[in-house]
Amino acid sequence: MHLYNLTLQPPTAISQAIVGNFSGARQQEIIVSHGTRLELLRPDAQTGKVATVIATDVFGSIRSLAAFRLTGGTKDYAIVGSDSGRIIILDYDPKTSSFIKLHQETYGKSGARRIVPGQYLATDPKGRSVMVAAMEKAKLVYILNRDAAANLTISSPLEAHKNAAIIHHIVGLDVGFENPMFAALEVDYTESDQDSTGEAFNNAEKMLTYYELDLGLNHVVRKWSEPTDPRANLLVQVPGGQLASSDRFDGPSGVLVCCEDHIIYRHSDVPQHRVPIPRRKNPLEDPNRGLIIVAAVMHKMKGAFFFLLQSEDGDLYKVTIEHEEEEVKSLKIKYFDTVPVASSLCILKSGFLFVASEFGNHYLYQFQKLGDDDNEPEWSSTSYPSFGMSDPSSPLPQAFFRPRPLENLVVADEMESLDPIIDAKVLNLLPNSDTPQIFTACGRGARSTLRTLRHGLEVEESVSSDLPGIPNAVWTTKKTEDDPFDSYIILSFVNGTLVLSIGETIEEVQDTGFLSAAPTLAVQQIGADALLQVHPQGIRHVLADRRVNEWRVPPGKTIVSATTNKRQVVVALSSAELVYFELDLDGQLNEYQDRKAMGSTVLALSIAEVPEGRQRTPYLAVGCEDQTVRIISLDPETTLDTISLQALTAPPSSICIADMLDASINKAQPTMFVNIGLQNGVLLRTVLDPINGQLTDTRTRFLGTRPVKLVRVQIHKNPAILALSSRSWLNYTHQNLMHFTPLIYDNLDYAWSFSAELSPEGLIGIAGSVLRIFQVPKLGMKLKQDSLPLSYTPRKFITHPGNNYFYMIEGDHRVLGEEATAKKLTELRQQGKRIDEEVVNLPPETFGRPKAPAGTWGSCIRIIDPVESKTLSIIQLEENEAAFSLAIVPFAARGGELHLVVGTAADTHISPRSCSSGYLRTYKFVDDGAGLEFQHKTEVDDVPLALLGFQGRLVAGVGKALRIYDIGKKKLLRKVENKTFTTAIVSLSTQGSRIIVGDMQESVQFAVYKAPENRLLTFADDSQPRWISAMAMVDYNTIVAGDRFGNVFVNRLDPKVSDQVDDDPTGAGILHEKGMLMGAPHKTKLLAHFHVGDLITSIHKVSLVAGGREVLLYTGLHGTIGILVPFVSKEDVDFISTLEQHMRTEQSSLVGRDQLSWRGYYVPVKAIVDGDLCETYARLPGSKQQAIAGELDRTVGEVLKKLEQLRVTASGF
Repeated sequence: MHLYNLTLQPPTAISQAIVGNFSGARQQEIIVSHGTRLELLRPDAQTGKVATVIATDVFGSIRSLAAFRLTGGTKDYAIVGSDSGRIIILDYDPKTSSFIKLHQETYGKSGARRIVPGQYLATDPKGRSVMVAAMEKAKLVYILNRDAAANLTISSPLEAHKNAAIIHHIVGLDVGFENPMFAALEVDYTESDQDSTGEAFNNAEKMLTYYELDLGLNHVVRKWSEPTDPRANLLVQVPGGQLASSDRFDGPSGVLVCCEDHIIYRHSDVPQHRVPIPRRKNPLEDPNRGLIIVAAVMHKMKGAFFFLLQSEDGDLYKVTIEHEEEEVKSLKIKYFDTVPVASSLCILKSGFLFVASEFGNHYLYQFQKLGDDDNEPEWSSTSYPSFGMSDPSSPLPQAFFRPRPLENLVVADEMESLDPIIDAKVLNLLPNSDTPQIFTACGRGARSTLRTLRHGLEVEESVSSDLPGIPNAVWTTKKTEDDPFDSYIILSFVNGTLVLSIGETIEEVQDTGFLSAAPTLAVQQIGADALLQVHPQGIRHVLADRRVNEWRVPPGKTIVSATTNKRQVVVALSSAELVYFELDLDGQLNEYQDRKAMGSTVLALSIAEVPEGRQRTPYLAVGCEDQTVRIISLDPETTLDTISLQALTAPPSSICIADMLDASINKAQPTMFVNIGLQNGVLLRTVLDPINGQLTDTRTRFLGTRPVKLVRVQIHKNPAILALSSRSWLNYTHQNLMHFTPLIYDNLDYAWSFSAELSPEGLIGIAGSVLRIFQVPKLGMKLKQDSLPLSYTPRKFITHPGNNYFYMIEGDHRVLGEEATAKKLTELRQQGKRIDEEVVNLPPETFGRPKAPAGTWGSCIRIIDPVESKTLSIIQLEENEAAFSLAIVPFAARGGELHLVVGTAADTHISPRSCSSGYLRTYKFVDDGAGLEFQHKTEVDDVPLALLGFQGRLVAGVGKALRIYDIGKKKLLRKVENKTFTTAIVSLSTQGSRIIVGDMQESVQFAVYKAPENRLLTFADDSQPRWISAMAMVDYNTIVAGDRFGNVFVNRLDPKVSDQVDDDPTGAGILHEKGMLMGAPHKTKLLAHFHVGDLITSIHKVSLVAGGREVLLYTGLHGTIGILVPFVSKEDVDFISTLEQHMRTEQSSLVGRDQLSWRGYYVPVKAIVDGDLCETYARLPGSKQQAIAGELDRTVGEVLKKLEQLRVTASGF
């Protein structure tokens, strides 16, 4: 078994974001790390929309990012700390639109280890040095400089190690142009290690240490070290240093130390300032809960600076420092606004705040004001004795604020993110869809959603209006060449033509010189200021002064097809002749003296646009009924000579020649493609050689059941092609590569580009008798997301076999449920306390729910109609119960009637796992499944983490025990159990009498139920421990599973063992076999193994394309969606794995990680090819592509075609 791994949707979680002028222009960009991927985002200061400039896989894991700029430079560089044991400096090159590795310095072993640096990065604000640190002990400092040619140089590393020190955070100090300094939060554990009583551990001090890099002596010294608050977790740089031009100081220098409940300003040898972190004035809040800062950003303006700090509730605080020169007068803090909890905050100079959310969608906010003149209370260090530091060990009095909706910020853009995907299903539920949808349960807490993902581009419709009849075509045209926007819409009907003018409104006009009594075949703005209309009886050339020149068809003939551009017109007559016209320099259309007889009825014609600075385009493509396409020359020397011919499998219905950029074929200039649509719904794309007119490199694709119509359009200032069949497709260039994606929209009968003031980049189409104007806003997103809000974190969901409803369980830890909240408020009201209704009723999706102590849960069961995308009903769980598993079971004892069984537990603690009692709740379906009727609940002794219907009964994994239950009148009745499992049963699958059990730490085990003796026996397990997170059966003997470390693997049981177990009626044979390696008597064999780099949360065996082969689709916690495609032939395996070996040597990782060791992080890669690496072949330089293709005895086109075919036939993407 060999598989090909392809990522369909790369991870969307952002672990870190940095801002800088990476392209060297005056515009700021953001680089974000998605864990295994780097992406450069460019926010548009005018529209406030964020666009992706480039995204690349790094085939390694990014642990830290930092931006820096050399003194006096205009361009920022990115420093990346990863698991490769190397420090990497990247430069973004706007010319090639790629990241370039400037430096790669090895300093340690690979892997995310405890004492190998890479976890923390800190740069000197003046760009002179960088410190890279590990979690423990090791810190290295590199000096950055320029050489004589102004290129960036990097020194050898200087050590700043401290043995037995755990590092919590590091930051570069702003000291102007003095020796660079770095501050670190460290805890020494030598004494705690030796002391067995635990006394030293409780008294361990957290030190704030300054390290100075002496540029003269070229080494690092520990300058200063003082104990600080033991709960400190984050350092923030404070501006400092003198301005070069004057003696004024930028700021006081030093750091803000963020601790639990407090913020401290700290610098060597100056008084400290401490303020409390204000907390929400919510009657439900636990007053003893500590509050910490999780993200921070500092912003410098002319002569001032401020900090935005974010607490773990999502509240932003504005912190300011009043200072005179270097002396701090006071530290002030006030509430600013509430945004989602972020993993990174970035402030842009154009007045935007980028929030890279920890979970869920990311946001770009625009500053409306800086919160200076509002009446929010402000706390200052001067209002406490000795600046709040009179007794550092005791807390300051608590400060409270009232949370409120956004006042200082406004949302400018929202970037959709699937992170985290907790469960998913792949089903085709939506009406008239020929491909399945992916339903994902995403998010955390009250911001959770159920998202429906459909493959295709999202379409924004701006106009939809009914027409008097059913047109067969639509065009738009300008009046003159230099007009910015279109002036007319022309609609062709069976017996006439309608012309509409585009102005404030769209209305019919008569005096355009167009013939309205006949249908139209083509419309073109020709020459500088004339219009052209082709109709069955002739050609009308309407000049600027409304004079009309008409060319009439010879008697007895009609025009059947036409193609035009700015200077050329070709028409085909019903007698299978071609007539060619060209515009002369006076703006007159001249007919070429000869007509070309084709010998077969012409069905389609196409010429390209006139190239820049040329008189004409040299090639014409003609499709005839004899199933051929001919390329005919329009060159003055060889006019109307046939150059080349291509045979087709069906008559052509449409042809379109377009020049489009595809970097995999030619990186320098656009390639001329001939697109041929056939009457059987197939599209052929061939490359037309511009020198000799030959057709090469044909690719085919099935679009739908109707004959294909092709239209050349403009999308985002680049040429694109709309292909219309039973679905509408768009062929476009995105990030220099060619893509082909369906539009998620009604089927269009005809379309054209449309440009007006309100939609300069729009499209116009007709669907039946409706005229629609629309645009395609985002080209990068190939999966359109529709989301439905949920109330708590989704845990699992399943589908009803009959009515397609979803049954979902949601639950949140440390959160009060609805009932508990109401109860607590009633108690407070009875005590006579004033309840601030506004604060209590703030929307939880923005502000979250009030936190509660451990062991408190809010949970519910939700019924969803995914087709209508609405919630049908919610059942809240009371008495601190939380749901963990669910199953739909057709109980044989009730005649196969379906019941929903939900596994819950009360007062659950996560670690170590415990609960006061577990329950199995049984519900009956009412209203065709739209409601649930409670039957009974059965008490069990542990948390039931997995449930499954099995042979008319319920099989349940309750803690470490596997049990089978049958339904009774008052509760479920336990029939049989097996207690030999080691940690906890987390997933179950079944076929026949076999049950596959996924254990939390001990991989996957095969169990069998022998009914005659009522035995439940384990007969096979894995030879290595695995922390199973998701599992699916590939066939009766084979399973595929994902573990918590980001691996996916396939295990198979020997068919002989399988038959032997099935043939044993009582299971006596299994009982008497001797166990192997302290486990079951048989072991499964590892067939395939691969490190995906994301924790896999669900795996499904599905077919994504109508009639396509089955693939394994997996979803990952960070929002990854990928597939594993089985190879069909041995040749494919050899070809693709050889290509992969070449790509490993050619395409070195951006972070310097070895791709083979990355994909075999925990276990060596086996029988799975990295498709993402193979697909970067398209981005290699031409010479390297040629070399690799030569080694494989193929042409470059054949290699690309094979890769495209693998992707398209398996996924349709």
